[in-house]
Amino acid sequence: MLATTTEGLGLGDAYSATIDRIKGQGGEKARLGMATLMWISHSERPLKPDELCHALAVEIGSPNFDADNLPSINLLIVCCQGLVAVEKEASTVRFIHFTVQEFLRAHPEFFGPAHSTIAETCLSYLNSEQVKAPWARPDPDLQSTPFLEYSSLHWGAHAKRELSNCAKLLALKLFDDYQNHVSIKVLLGAKGVYRYHIDLDQPPPFSGLHCASFFGIVEIVACLVEAEDYDVNQEDCVGNTPLLWAAENGHEGVVEVLLGRGDINPKKSDAFGRTPLWRASWNGHEGVVKTLIQRDDIDPDTSDFFDQTPLWCAALNGQEGVVEILLGRDDVDPDKPNDDGDTPLRCASWNGEEGVVKILLGRNDVHPDKPNDDGKTPLWGAARNGQEGVVKILLGRDEVNPEKPNSNGKTPLWAAARHGHEGVVRILLNRNDVNPDKPNGNGKTPLWAAACNGHEEVVRILLGRDDVDPDTLNNNGKTPLWAAARHGHERVVRILLERGDIDPDKPNCDGGTPLWAAARNGHEGVVRTLLGRDDVNPHKPDKSGRTPFWYASKHGHAGVIALLQSGASTTTSAA
Repeated sequence: MLATTTEGLGLGDAYSATIDRIKGQGGEKARLGMATLMWISHSERPLKPDELCHALAVEIGSPNFDADNLPSINLLIVCCQGLVAVEKEASTVRFIHFTVQEFLRAHPEFFGPAHSTIAETCLSYLNSEQVKAPWARPDPDLQSTPFLEYSSLHWGAHAKRELSNCAKLLALKLFDDYQNHVSIKVLLGAKGVYRYHIDLDQPPPFSGLHCASFFGIVEIVACLVEAEDYDVNQEDCVGNTPLLWAAENGHEGVVEVLLGRGDINPKKSDAFGRTPLWRASWNGHEGVVKTLIQRDDIDPDTSDFFDQTPLWCAALNGQEGVVEILLGRDDVDPDKPNDDGDTPLRCASWNGEEGVVKILLGRNDVHPDKPNDDGKTPLWGAARNGQEGVVKILLGRDEVNPEKPNSNGKTPLWAAARHGHEGVVRILLNRNDVNPDKPNGNGKTPLWAAACNGHEEVVRILLGRDDVDPDTLNNNGKTPLWAAARHGHERVVRILLERGDIDPDKPNCDGGTPLWAAARNGHEGVVRTLLGRDDVNPHKPDKSGRTPFWYASKHGHAGVIALLQSGASTTTSAA
């Protein structure tokens, strides 16, 4: 269809010609065609056919929604002259090609103030008698009011972009009895709030000021705060004040308006002790952070109920700009841990936030090797998560001990091997001060941990070291081969068996051999591999006298039973 449409014309010319044809239809068809294009090109998300049809049936400002005005989706497609189709898999209305969207965005004159029109439409729908409903009724009926969800969730985004006087008046009308409006349930439900935090039989204390602050509509917030009956510090159902919503969502203009009230409490926190500054820092809203810390009545180092400061959460999320702003304050402790002992540096290292790590390490008052309550240092966390860049940065510091174990005796190398981070393993093994065979508190070496978890390349790397014992026992007498066999890692078993210094039949403390462990857990490939060895006894019992065959039979592993019955010579030839 696109090729046909553009034959003999440039793409822009072809679309312009199509727009002329749509307008040339005249009357209702022209209106519906252009309105459909406006909604598809400016909506916050793709619309379903019934949502679009209801949107186009709304009469802006009317107190009633007239279902007789509903157009059919087929009519809308016809009115759009081939530019629009219904996506069957997603059940949404879309353009036939992404270039249609690009063309329409380049020609805003086709629609005029589109976002204002959409906001007015959404608000008219929400204000209509057919959509209004008491809070206490069951969950909203989105089948009879399919445009309710979109209107409730997105009217504010359109109004924030472009607010007409009509939209402003419609919003204020909605807020007249907002706490009893069903759209709150839709909005808070989308935020994952209402089902768990409020009594469904009672409307929540979620005011129009909360809503306007949530969306960041400065003009409406300014209008509302002038009203004497609005409490700017009122908490909603999750303990959020209007200022908390605005700070969390980065609405600088709304934050400034609210802070202009003499009775505002800028330190008032939510149910978890998180202040507006904390929430803005978490989400990286630098402008809001700068505005808030300019106030003398705000402590920039106030922790939440988990001892997490604004700097801590900004470091965790890699918000470099916020970290820089907060570190510019003398009253911010750059090394302050949370209630688990995790410092901002450890959190940034854990998440691989290299920029934040460099910023923090530029401070003389940040300890680069400070462990948390479990003994895990920043290097340990970076190694465990495979953050190669951070590992290199930290190893460049003389104060960092690359061998420092956590409280369970697991070194950074052990943690990297356990999780299969080959790059980190190589970096650490290049150090002369790292013991590649150091066991944890249970006697499990890095090789043991890698073998147990099936990390083949790490196993190969460690086996390439002369100072790694490939047959070492943990505290329960289990070798790396035993661990790999137990978990069915056939390729690791084969790699280990290539070594001449490994006993493939070495039992653990209970007398169970690697074959015993594989048979008990039904790992046919490992059983077949081990039975191919002359130095493996397929009948060797554990200390209770139970053989691999006994356990395979007990657990119903028919394939293993067949392998054990056929004998080593048969399985070898089959393999």
